[in-house]
Amino acid sequence: MLEEIRIRSLGVIESSTLELGPGLTVITGETGAGKTMVVTALGLLLGGRADPGAVRTGAKAARVEGVIGVADLPGVVTAVEEAGGEAEDDRVVLARNVAAEGRSRAWVGGAAVPVSALAGVAEPLVAVHGQSDQHRLLKQSAQRDALDRFGGASVAKALAAYSGLHERLVAVEQELSAVVLSAQERAREADQLRFGLGEIDAVTPEPGEDAALAAEEGRLGFADTLRTAAESAREALSSEEGSPDALATTSAARTQLEAVREHDPQAGELADRLAEVTYLLSDVAADVASYAARLETDPARLAAVSERRAALTALTRKYGETIDEVLAWAEAGSLRLVDLDGTDDRIEELRAERADLRQQLDGAAARLTAARVKAAGRLGTVVTDELTLLAMPHAVVSVEVRGHEVETDEELTASVLRVGDRLLRATSSGVDEVELLLAANTGADARPLHKGASGGELSRVMLAVEVALAGTSPVPIFVFDEVDAGVGGKAAIEVGRRLAQLARDAQVLVVTHLPQVAAFADRHVVVHKSSDGTVTTSGLTVLDDSERERELSRMLAGLEESDSALAHARELLETAAPARAGR
Repeated sequence: MLEEIRIRSLGVIESSTLELGPGLTVITGETGAGKTMVVTALGLLLGGRADPGAVRTGAKAARVEGVIGVADLPGVVTAVEEAGGEAEDDRVVLARNVAAEGRSRAWVGGAAVPVSALAGVAEPLVAVHGQSDQHRLLKQSAQRDALDRFGGASVAKALAAYSGLHERLVAVEQELSAVVLSAQERAREADQLRFGLGEIDAVTPEPGEDAALAAEEGRLGFADTLRTAAESAREALSSEEGSPDALATTSAARTQLEAVREHDPQAGELADRLAEVTYLLSDVAADVASYAARLETDPARLAAVSERRAALTALTRKYGETIDEVLAWAEAGSLRLVDLDGTDDRIEELRAERADLRQQLDGAAARLTAARVKAAGRLGTVVTDELTLLAMPHAVVSVEVRGHEVETDEELTASVLRVGDRLLRATSSGVDEVELLLAANTGADARPLHKGASGGELSRVMLAVEVALAGTSPVPIFVFDEVDAGVGGKAAIEVGRRLAQLARDAQVLVVTHLPQVAAFADRHVVVHKSSDGTVTTSGLTVLDDSERERELSRMLAGLEESDSALAHARELLETAAPARAGR
């Protein structure tokens, strides 16, 4: 909901703040007082074109701020945060500056943003209907969305079924294209994998084999040197030729300490430790002798080990630093090869699924079109009935649902579907183009809204459409600028009644010059104009009940204090009271 608008130096408005609320708000005032400046201000907040000529004479820049309540609008909060701003206390401030020299700046939630970002946040919130505005419902995509909402569950069900199938078809076509385009590359990759796996299979390496063979080759290559070193070590530990050795020396030292054990316990402890050393030396000497005996020179085994190591090295140069890494590569390569060898099968599966999806989509598109055509007939009737009450008794609104036929010799994709015997352009929303057509007078041809209606007629058509869509529209704020142009009397009362009806489900702001419309408002704002002879200034004021009666009498008779005009004003308010109470 739009809670507040602050306007400074825009047109005839020097500085004014307008507090708003739910329901219907009307803005009235004398001609030239600046009523449409409120609509202009909203246009700036929506990211509309900035006109430096709208800057108040003598001011450097015009500024507009809008406070939006977003407690029930999580999507808006997300958009604000994505723009770099933030919501505080469930409110977001949108702002726009227009400099007199033409420069324009925008803010969203306190963050400076491009005007396009401001438009992205604000446009989904407000629908502006005025005689010189770009209307949301004039876009065919918006008209199709409106028809879908009006169609209710039957259209929603058909659309959901179609959209799901179309999304899957797009995904299948993308995957199929990728698989087909990469078929040659996949074939080359498969050949490379087969060659590598063949090399590895021919060698049949074992886990850790490269490290074990490296150790064995080292022993075989230096067998004589190792044996000489072992025999020398054994001789030093325990000599077979009677030469001094470690065992004899240690035994002699132990004997010396044993001889004096009785004189000093510490000497006995040292003797015991030497006894342990003697046992250890004896074991080591035996082990060294056994090691020397096992060392043999085997040139044949050495050659075999060297040859095997060379084969393993050839593998580690290509497929990994170690044989364990080579085996891991082979395992992964085998799995990848299975996937690559299944390419042809996958292509056939995808082609079969694509054909099945296209067949299902053809039927789903036809059912969606049928549901839309049925809803279009109802919507056209409802809007036409509304226009009869809005002083357009001869106007007829119809909703055309049509497909865009195409011709192509190329293979069909998700963007073109065959529905019956026709090839139609397709999107995720179906194969239908939806357009509202208006025949403004008896015998007139039905034409698109922007071609078949004057400004005042178009505003009333938009009002009739919005009333028909009330409760289904995602737009929470509607603005109508002189929607009542060219009507009066009973028709004006019906315009007010319809605006009040629309305000049951949304916030509605209306600029009007008709008291019959103003009487239906929940909040009445008047634009006052004053002049010191050189500069004209306007301000916005929310009226209380008595002030409202006087404003309505002025609008009725041009006299604020006329008893008959005041009585008529009270009668209008009483007539409108049930519509206001309906909220």
